[in-house]
Amino acid sequence: MKKLFKIIGLALATVLFLAVCAAAFVQVRGIPNYDPPKLPAQKVAITPERVLQGEKIAMSMCADCHLDKKTGGLTGRHVDDLPAEFGKLYSANITQHPEMGIGNWTDEELIGLFRTGIGRDGRFRVVMPTFVHMADEDIYSIVAFLRSDNPLVRPQAVASHPQEPSFLAKALTHTVMKPTPLPTKPISVPPATDQVKLGRYLVTARYLCYDCHSQDFKTNNIMEPEKSGGYLGGGNRFVTKTGQTILSRNLTPDPETGIGDWSEQQFVQAVKYGQSPTGPLQAPMPKFSVISDEEAKAMYAYLKTIPAIKNATPEDGAAANPVASR
Repeated sequence: MKKLFKIIGLALATVLFLAVCAAAFVQVRGIPNYDPPKLPAQKVAITPERVLQGEKIAMSMCADCHLDKKTGGLTGRHVDDLPAEFGKLYSANITQHPEMGIGNWTDEELIGLFRTGIGRDGRFRVVMPTFVHMADEDIYSIVAFLRSDNPLVRPQAVASHPQEPSFLAKALTHTVMKPTPLPTKPISVPPATDQVKLGRYLVTARYLCYDCHSQDFKTNNIMEPEKSGGYLGGGNRFVTKTGQTILSRNLTPDPETGIGDWSEQQFVQAVKYGQSPTGPLQAPMPKFSVISDEEAKAMYAYLKTIPAIKNATPEDGAAANPVASR
């Protein structure tokens, strides 16, 4: 019996030693670097249509984190709506400045970053969403906007702030938060005639609604969004500028705690103008005022088809309950 206890003790000590070594490795290494993505050299044609579409996507998906009101440009800032458990994380300067921004990045380097989250220096952008499922034309439109003469992207000599990740953030980048692979085939925007399919594309690929509105960033599944924990059932935690913690809203068709009792027009008003049937939506929920009514209606059509989850949030006038499938 003593021999058995000795063996168990040695095994536990070994496991503890390995865990300590792993923790030390993660702490020292920090956020890992990778080989930069390799794409064929290409030059995105800058057309008025692409610039306009790219501006719409950038204002919906990039400006909220990259726009610094002090500089009036996409010069980056502290991403202050993330929970403190991730540390202090910062968005980068994505103006056309050749040294401090992305002015001397090639088009394929930008596309590789958008697709994988890995920059041309091999650094993984941990707080940046990756657009692995976004249509090629939408990706090209973002590049065209960044190359345009829009005041938001004009060169500004503002240095990007180094990241200050917590141990948890470092550990997550070694486990569940990983770069995404480059697509293996062309991706197109679904036709407007297929409202549900277009809505799914907007929710999971272009505007990434599921990323904030599922249960937790740590359990989101980038490659298969529908397999994210509590898919679109809300409950993900955010911090307001006043330090208040709020939860993302349930977007599933549950009639009591989701949007099952919302009309199409009520949903459009909420997405575009921040006015829900129960009152104004709280920050950091952005107002997608630049998207079309047709896009918002397509999102609504898709959301009405997903499995309902009963998960009340304070905006419903109830205390938050554990996320559970209905």
